[in-house]
Amino acid sequence: MSRLARDDNALLAASIETLAVEARAIRDEAFGTRVTWSPKVFIPLTQLCRDKCGYCTFAQPPARLDAPYLEMDDVLAIARAGADAGCHEALFTLGERPELRYPQAASWLRDHGHATTVEYLISACAAVLDETGLLPHANAGALSADELRALREVSASQGMMIESLDEHLDAHRGSPDKTPLRRLATLEDAGRLGIPFTTGLLVGIGDTRAMRLAALRAIVASHERHGHVQEVIIQNFVPKPGTTMHLASACSADELAWTLAVARIMLPTDVHLQAPPNLSEDFGALLRHGIDDWGGVSPVTPDHVNPEMPWPHLDRLREVTEAHGHTLAPRLTVYPAWARQPDRWLDEALRFPVLRRSDAESLARDDHWHAGGDEDPPQLLATEPTTFRVGTVAGGAVAEVLAGVMAGEEVGIDEIVTLFSARGPEVRAVADVADELRRQAVGDTVTWVSNRNINYTNVCTFKCRFCAFSKGPLS
Repeated sequence: MSRLARDDNALLAASIETLAVEARAIRDEAFGTRVTWSPKVFIPLTQLCRDKCGYCTFAQPPARLDAPYLEMDDVLAIARAGADAGCHEALFTLGERPELRYPQAASWLRDHGHATTVEYLISACAAVLDETGLLPHANAGALSADELRALREVSASQGMMIESLDEHLDAHRGSPDKTPLRRLATLEDAGRLGIPFTTGLLVGIGDTRAMRLAALRAIVASHERHGHVQEVIIQNFVPKPGTTMHLASACSADELAWTLAVARIMLPTDVHLQAPPNLSEDFGALLRHGIDDWGGVSPVTPDHVNPEMPWPHLDRLREVTEAHGHTLAPRLTVYPAWARQPDRWLDEALRFPVLRRSDAESLARDDHWHAGGDEDPPQLLATEPTTFRVGTVAGGAVAEVLAGVMAGEEVGIDEIVTLFSARGPEVRAVADVADELRRQAVGDTVTWVSNRNINYTNVCTFKCRFCAFSKGPLS
């Protein structure tokens, strides 16, 4: 652990640049050059909420909504559109316990056979999982242990922002679910129940740097007890028209940068650090402060929490990520380290759905090709020659292995596994090295043999789906 991580006074006194250098070093050592994102669809199950947070435009009164909740058919329509667009995650976001504030919510739930919003959420998660195969992530706020346990049976992961541990924030006045004790109890129960969990801070709502350090230390302590915190989100406050905080100042770039760097320094190295790309104009700069994940980005639905700030197009996200020396990779809502331990972290009903959407590294499959299926395999390299060369690939494990290969070093199993992890421009670099080694060995001449196959039989008892050669005895 970094010396800075143990000393709040040192963290408060250090310059942002000093912290950023430390944060980048920790991130690069833990995750290399890879930056992940989750292809998701956003399902706003209900925008009713009993809390009255001063910064929120997601929550709306019944009079401003067509219906208190999304009907199940609407939920499934959104999920199917996401599945068709290549998404893997169904993010369920909703207000907290609106039935305790609004009679309309309680009445709708009764009419649809549910006692609580969480009960309906459980049914919706189960339907999306069964009907579309998308992996539900439930972002339902402060829940009881029983509610968390029931959701675990139908979701691959869950989440709840701590936001702040300051009990006296005006931003949370009139919000009983935002008390520190309730938030911390949910975080702790999620750990005891073995739920892959997302949490984080909302920066700039009246919180101080000292309070942010306290919140991060609480997250670290819970993770050290249970190992369940997959990622921490550092989200910057942006004032919105129509809220009580519409005249408040936005979180400054410096405050966001400081908090990101400090979070990376303090968090255990198996915990990922995320910042939303759509809340910062120069989102590429966030990579200089230790993040390794962009969070969920949807090709189908808007960010219903920040509808005025659209997510960047995937091509733009990749372009910016690679321009800063990183490679972009899709992930599932459950991160690889947790997906690789399904007996511990996943309900039995989720284990095959997660496996089916996982690639060899337990990241998300980024194409529809399966061995033996009808889809053509993806084309990873352009058929035309490119100007890209080995030396232009950024640093990282793949670049180190390629440099060793070009220096004549022997390639072992670990190095081969690393090369198989290449993505983005790294794939082109691997191909360039292979081409160069071929040139050194045999030049640019490609040979072939004119031959004839002599088939003594093509009767086979196996039934490989891909094979056009074998025939059954009655063929």
